[in-house]
Amino acid sequence: MPELPEVETVRRTLNQLVAGKRIERVTVTLPRIIQRPQEPLEFAGMLAGRTIGSVERRGKFIRILLDGLVLVSHLRMEGRYGVYRQDEPVEHHTHVRFHFDDGTELRYKDVRQFGTMHLFAPGEELLLPPLSKLGIEPLDDSFTLKAFKNTLAKRTTKIKPLLLNQEYVVGLGNIYVDEALYAAGIHPEREANTLVSAEWSRLYEAVRATLGRAVEAGGSSIKSYVNGQGEMGMFQHELLVYGRKNEPCSRCGRFIEKFVVGGRGTHICTACQPLPKKKSAKPVRK
Repeated sequence: MPELPEVETVRRTLNQLVAGKRIERVTVTLPRIIQRPQEPLEFAGMLAGRTIGSVERRGKFIRILLDGLVLVSHLRMEGRYGVYRQDEPVEHHTHVRFHFDDGTELRYKDVRQFGTMHLFAPGEELLLPPLSKLGIEPLDDSFTLKAFKNTLAKRTTKIKPLLLNQEYVVGLGNIYVDEALYAAGIHPEREANTLVSAEWSRLYEAVRATLGRAVEAGGSSIKSYVNGQGEMGMFQHELLVYGRKNEPCSRCGRFIEKFVVGGRGTHICTACQPLPKKKSAKPVRK
């Protein structure tokens, strides 16, 4: 599933390609992608004649701001957008087409068919699902060390599944959580409330730095991800632990291990990310 850097890259690309374009009509061939309103014809009718102002992001969601409406889109596993001439052949698994009055169109393709689209009045999208329960943005100015600790530090959950929970911090998925925990030297099974102040500082900096570098590299193309121009991301060449099982750690040389944490495949260096032994309880003297 595309994570924050990939979605941010798609957002930036689409903003360059479709901002200012006027939608003439919309074609929907897979109705279940349209979640709000649930009737595809109503969805298409609401968008006809609208002009795209800008393309924004909230967590892993794309927000397309039009005159009088906001389209909220989630790519899920393999959804992708692309801009084409209207006379170009339509690829298989293209489920939604936004036809512009300049002879081009924005096409949404989704092999797995898990993507979603919602329409809202401006501002309403932030008050209702799927955006209403999202947590803090790790690349926003509001994402301070204090806010990060206040959100997570008192929780007894293991740190990796906690970072993956979009209700606390948005945009982080399996790739970047593994990379950030490695950079911070923190074992993914550490309970959040056991981290000391220095560890929170390292983790905070690691999250911001990892995501920032990934955005600049255009994201990571692990499977099928490409941006709105069909270009692959390049950050996969900079990954230090994710996908590197049985390869030597770049710091200490020990082999990277992979196991499951919270139902997710997890890559770590057990030397650089040790799991502290729990102190045994002292016997009670009578």
